[in-house]
Amino acid sequence: MNVTVMRQLVIALLFVWAPASAGAQDYPNRTIEIIVPVPPGVTLDMLPRTIADKLAARWSQPVIIMNRPGASQNIGAEAVANAAPDGYTLLAAPPAPLVINQALYPALRFDPNAFTPVTVMATTPNVLVASPQAPFSTLQGMIAFAKANPGKLSYASPGVGSTPHLAMELLKSEAGIDIVHIPYKGLLPTDLLAGHVDVMFNNLGNTLPLIESGALKLLAVGSEKRLAALPDAPAISEMFPRFVTTTWFAIVAPPKTPPEIAAKLSQAIAEIIRTPEVERKIRDLSMTPVGSTPAETAAFIREERERWHKVIVSAGIKPD
Repeated sequence: MNVTVMRQLVIALLFVWAPASAGAQDYPNRTIEIIVPVPPGVTLDMLPRTIADKLAARWSQPVIIMNRPGASQNIGAEAVANAAPDGYTLLAAPPAPLVINQALYPALRFDPNAFTPVTVMATTPNVLVASPQAPFSTLQGMIAFAKANPGKLSYASPGVGSTPHLAMELLKSEAGIDIVHIPYKGLLPTDLLAGHVDVMFNNLGNTLPLIESGALKLLAVGSEKRLAALPDAPAISEMFPRFVTTTWFAIVAPPKTPPEIAAKLSQAIAEIIRTPEVERKIRDLSMTPVGSTPAETAAFIREERERWHKVIVSAGIKPD
């Protein structure tokens, strides 16, 4: 290779490398938009809003939340999947669009596996609760009743393919019981409180006040171990060691986002999450702060994807 060709090759490589490097070094220098695929007011909306405010203060750039609900959270996810891979459009998402919907919907208009992982913000265990009118008050009692009365119990969920729905299908498989699914719109149907539906899984933040007031019976928790805040409630894993179900909230970036930008975002968000003020807010929502690295986030999402894909396939779950 002669000197002229070598010089041209070096210049070409520098031209390719420089913009990406400079973009990561200067990031952010304008407004960041975090798309949330659910309506305002729920936990998933409140959590990224808290982080967005702190990011804006840290970087002296606006960080805004855009709610894009609909189509089982696929509308917001698709918008981010098609955004420029520059770190200025992010997705704050629960499990559905990242690990569940691809097993339910054969024609998604985005590839959930292609997102660039940034961080898991927080997790919260799903808990199994029963109506106060239910003829049992323990997990063992529920299973015994279900086995003696197949098809007589019903369980609520906020929809087909939701984490509460899949959690109960996993428990049904592990326990060998038959319970009828009643899907609702919303996380806590009044029919459960009124006794028209017998049981449901829901995340701890949504149910703890109702548990503490006695409006719902707490049967068990879906975390790996018992919760310090609810030491008398058994973990389902004590009876079924493979059973774990949590709701989590992650931030991902569009496909092909430079890893330097993902790492910068992840580090900043993790540092914010670990401040006493934000950590307290997260724990007040009955959640556990995480702040994982991109690599840790990728591994976690992969594990969750495999877990729920098996449940969906084995239970033959189809979208409405």
